[in-house]
Amino acid sequence: MKTSHGLLLTFSVIAISFAAIFVKWSEAPATIISMYRMYLACVLLLPILWFKREDIKRLTKKDWLFLALSGVFLAMHFALWFGSLKLTTVASSTIILSLQPIVALIGGFIFYKERVTIATILTIGISIVGVVIIGWGDLGLSTAVIIGDILSFLCVIAVVCYLLIGQNKVKTISHWVYSFFVFLFAGMALSVFNLIAGVSMVGYSSREWGIFALLAIFPTAAHVIYNSLLKYMNTATISMTILGEPVGATILAAILLNEQIIGMQIVGGFFVLVGVFLFLMQQRKEAAKQKHKGEELVS
Repeated sequence: MKTSHGLLLTFSVIAISFAAIFVKWSEAPATIISMYRMYLACVLLLPILWFKREDIKRLTKKDWLFLALSGVFLAMHFALWFGSLKLTTVASSTIILSLQPIVALIGGFIFYKERVTIATILTIGISIVGVVIIGWGDLGLSTAVIIGDILSFLCVIAVVCYLLIGQNKVKTISHWVYSFFVFLFAGMALSVFNLIAGVSMVGYSSREWGIFALLAIFPTAAHVIYNSLLKYMNTATISMTILGEPVGATILAAILLNEQIIGMQIVGGFFVLVGVFLFLMQQRKEAAKQKHKGEELVS
């Protein structure tokens, strides 16, 4: 790995780790934070979209349908996760969020009939034990904290649905175009929800708008970096960086929010991260094995 690539990955982990802190700083409702993050991210992508306007003309009706559906699931992901951060600790929420690759594997098995090995099932079991430990520890805090943990897990399911839809679409649509319109549809879906729920969409302070902008800039930049690095390294290598988010976010929460980390969170977090780490290592080995088989067939 080149030094420049390592620095970019380090920046991305730090940027994403700050997302939970920004949400904790905000006093706005979760669906408002999510909505304005999406709209502001679209504004940032507009200049690039101008150079991709020919790609937009090639979108089919089916493409637009998938973009809209993907946007709805992304809206659900952010609303649920930001909502969980209002109720539970950064440590619990982000550790549960790191289950994403494992839930994605289950989704891939259900929808794409992707193969699952016994070893993979065991690593999933390790992570599930970790989540149970975190939930058990949070039981002693309050009912609201448990609800926050549940929302965090539901947000993982939502983001996996979003990724499963985009799994094939990003191969035929420019990732810039895909990102812009998914963000736009997510913002629109959240706008409809806020209107129906009677959540005020105006009257927020300049401080809140600053937080909305920070969320739109830094986490979005991290995702753009991940997309660009896919040209130089495999998905498994980049996915490893998700292990840094709960650690980074927990440390930042302890420093900036004075959040205390309880023993059960540490133990549960250890199980979750070990399970995810082993899972990603297995996926990397499997990818290498498939690549080797392909080279043997060619030769």
